[in-house]
Amino acid sequence: MKKARLRRSMQEKLFAYYMKHAVIDPREQIQAKQAAVDICTELRSFIHTRLPDMPLRDMYLSGSLYDDLQVVAADHVQLMVPLVLEKNLWSFIPGEDTIMNIPGFYLVRRENMEYFPRGSSYWDRCIVGGYLSPKIVTDNFEKVVTGSINWPAIGSILGYVIHPVVSTDTVTLEIQFDTNQRLFIDFLPLTVMGNTMLIAKPHRLEKYENMWRETFRTVETAKLRALDEEDGGCRCICLKIMKAICRFTPALSKLNSSQLINVVLHISEKEADWSQAALADRFLQVVKELIAYLEGSSLPCIFNPKVNLFSELTPEEIDELGYTLYCSLSDPETLIQTSN
Repeated sequence: MKKARLRRSMQEKLFAYYMKHAVIDPREQIQAKQAAVDICTELRSFIHTRLPDMPLRDMYLSGSLYDDLQVVAADHVQLMVPLVLEKNLWSFIPGEDTIMNIPGFYLVRRENMEYFPRGSSYWDRCIVGGYLSPKIVTDNFEKVVTGSINWPAIGSILGYVIHPVVSTDTVTLEIQFDTNQRLFIDFLPLTVMGNTMLIAKPHRLEKYENMWRETFRTVETAKLRALDEEDGGCRCICLKIMKAICRFTPALSKLNSSQLINVVLHISEKEADWSQAALADRFLQVVKELIAYLEGSSLPCIFNPKVNLFSELTPEEIDELGYTLYCSLSDPETLIQTSN
């Protein structure tokens, strides 16, 4: 009886935390999305005008804001920039098939150089050692986005304050669209071949800077939402609570959305009850499963078990994450009191 009361109490506190800290005001979401559309329109127009020969598919906006999975604030989106690569000139080489042996990353190799010499493809200018370098592709876009566009002038026309963010690995714009509201837009080149989507988001280690990262974000979020729609489940609510906790808890800030989604999806394969009434139980199960994965320093991607989603964490970071979550088991409510 006492255990049931405690579960109800935890349940109520989780829902209260969700409404107070995870849910974003719809008006703020609308404003952020409009600002993102305005910036995307300007960038598309500028690139098509200044670089008409650059082979790109239509840019599009993406990220958790568009999946209703963003938490705390509507402050981050990705502007996806799809490169057009000639199928007969380029191939994707899985990282595990290279000397670097790194699943989840790919080399994009230039092919048929003897028949189509360097210069036959627009992207040959971004080759390093026979491979398309995501770093050089990103650097080229950075010159355009941060060096060629007069953002203060465009911002004054649109009613925003816009300036590039100095970053070492991504091209990012910061847009102030209200007095206390800022939006960060990451400019993210990508390329697709078959069912494989690669993005120019580098590995943490510089020695892998010429490798492209495989992204599963689209299929991860689609699977998560489909499962909730099938059974009216609380997976997305549980995920958003965990994301908010990680955002408010510095010791958990290294956990990212993809890792959390995969834990929820793994649990979904063996746990059927994701009803709203089971939120407290599922939340605690997510915490316990995370601890178990951290203890093994391995979290297999549900769409490709060869990929360890913890591979870029250092042993010290894994220890800190595991310790913080383990300490919360004796009193799980401490996780949702950090920002109150």
